[in-house]
Amino acid sequence: MGKIVAFLNQKGGVGKTTTCVNMASYLAEMGKKVLLLDIDAQGNASSSVGIEKNSKFKTIYDVIVDDNTMEEVIVSTKYNNLDVVPANEDLAGAEVELVQMNNREKVVRKIVHSVKDKYDYICIDCPPSLGLITVNALTACDSVLIPIQCEYFALEGLSQLMYTIKLVKKHLNENIDVEGVVLTMKDNRSNLGQQVAQDIVKYFGKKVYETVIPRNIRLAEAPSFGEPINVYDARCVGAVAYKSLTMEFLKNNADKPNNA
Repeated sequence: MGKIVAFLNQKGGVGKTTTCVNMASYLAEMGKKVLLLDIDAQGNASSSVGIEKNSKFKTIYDVIVDDNTMEEVIVSTKYNNLDVVPANEDLAGAEVELVQMNNREKVVRKIVHSVKDKYDYICIDCPPSLGLITVNALTACDSVLIPIQCEYFALEGLSQLMYTIKLVKKHLNENIDVEGVVLTMKDNRSNLGQQVAQDIVKYFGKKVYETVIPRNIRLAEAPSFGEPINVYDARCVGAVAYKSLTMEFLKNNADKPNNA
C-alpha cells in the first residue's frame, strides 16, 4: 500500500510546488511508482512535468465534481514511473461545490484511496491556503511535508497551520503526522537565513530535514521548460540538494531506492 504525502504551506512562494514536483520526480527516478496529485488551481505542478494548462486532459476537478474515476484522469508523463493528475483554474470553483456535498471533508480521501495500492508514493501539491480543498488533502494523507523559506516571515502563519493539522488529526484523520520540514531558498551568505534556520529547528526539532535547499536559478528555470530539475540540470546545486532530500526522505521511511 502506498504512502500519501501532502506538501503544504499556506504561505505562497516558499518552494512548496518545487519541492513536491522534484521529490516526486526523484522518487520515480529511484524506481518508485509515483503519482503527482495536483490540487492547486494554479496547476503549476502539472505544468512542471510537461502538462500544458490549455491541454484537453481531464483534471482532478472532473473527479470531484463530475464523478469521473481517477483512472480516467491519471496521465502518464514522459518520465518513467511518474503519473500525474492535473489541475487547472476550474478547480477554483470546487470549494463551492464541496460545501454542498455529504462528508465534504472526505471527498478527496475517497478519490485518492481508490488508487493508493497502485503507487509507492502519492505526492499531493496543495493550494497555498487552509480552505476546504486543503482540509480534504489533510484528511486523505498519511503525512504532511512542510517547506519553509529561510526568510524573515518564515514562521508567520505556522501556528495556524499546525493548529489546522491538530484539528484534522482529532476529528477527521487520526493517523496524520508531520512527515518533516524542509528549509528552502537558503542564501548561505545571509546571516538572517542562518538565524531563521535556527528558529525553525527550535520550533520543529528533529522533524527538520538535514538537507537544505539553496537558492538556485536553475530550480527557478526548470518549470518553464516543463521539466523537473533532475531532467533539466541534474548537476546543479539545486538538483543535488533535492536528490539528497529524497534520499533522506526514503531513509526516514525505512525505504531505499529500487535501483540502488
